[in-house]
Amino acid sequence: MGKIHVVIRKEEIDEVKMDNKIAVVFDVLLATSTITTVLHHGAVSVIPVLDGNQARDRAAGMNKDEYILVGEYEGRTIEGFLDPNPSALKDTAAGKKVILSTTNGTVAVHKSSQAKKIYACSLLNSKAIADALLASHEDETVIIVCSGSSGQFSLEDFYGAGYLIHQLTAQEGFSLSDSAMTAKLFYEGSIQEPAGVLGKSRVGKMLEEYGFREEITFISNRDCFRTVPVLIGDELVDFNRIKVSSN
Repeated sequence: MGKIHVVIRKEEIDEVKMDNKIAVVFDVLLATSTITTVLHHGAVSVIPVLDGNQARDRAAGMNKDEYILVGEYEGRTIEGFLDPNPSALKDTAAGKKVILSTTNGTVAVHKSSQAKKIYACSLLNSKAIADALLASHEDETVIIVCSGSSGQFSLEDFYGAGYLIHQLTAQEGFSLSDSAMTAKLFYEGSIQEPAGVLGKSRVGKMLEEYGFREEITFISNRDCFRTVPVLIGDELVDFNRIKVSSN
C-alpha cells in the first residue's frame, strides 16, 4: 500500500526525505495551472526556473523563435516577460518552449528535485494526475507539495491537495498522513464551489484586485484537461505525448 503526505509550504520541503519519493507540486494560483494549460494547448515544454536571471541564462542558448519568457515575482510581471496567466498564453505558447519563472511554483519544483519523479498538478488536471499515480505509483510514497505564497500557507493549494487525495482514495490503495487526511477532510467539507474558495484566498483576492477575476473562474474548472506534466531533465512535458511517441 502506498502512502500520501502533504507538505503545506515549499519552505518545509525536506530535500533529503524527498529521495525516491513521488512529488506532486501544486501552485493553483498560478504556476501549475499555467503549466497545465500551455501544455494542453500545444507548448513543447515548460522549463521551470528559479528567477528572471536564470530564465534569461536558459534562453541564451536557444533560438529566439523557439521559446517565450513568462514570469512574475511577488505578483508583478518580470520586465520583458509575458504575464503567467493561463488563459492569456493559450495561443502564444503553442509550438514554443515556455521558460517560466514564478515566486512559488517553479521554486517548489526545484526544491523537489531529489524526488524520483515530479508532477505538476492543478484543479484543471487533477483527475489525470490521480489516474497516473494510481496506474504507476500505487505502492509508493507520494509527497504532495503545496507551494504556498511567499512563505505563507496557501488556501488554494491545500484545497487542490485535498481534491487530489479525495480522488486517490475513492478506492483503497493509499494510507494518509495526518496532513493528507486534513487536506482531504477540508476539501470534502467545503460547501463552496472551487471559484468561491479560490476567490477568498489571499492570492485570489490579490488577483481580483488586479482585474483577473475571469482567470480565477477559468482555473477553478476541475478536470477539464487530461494533461500530465512530468519533469524530464529540466523540462516539464506532457506524459501523454511521451506515451504516444514511444508506441
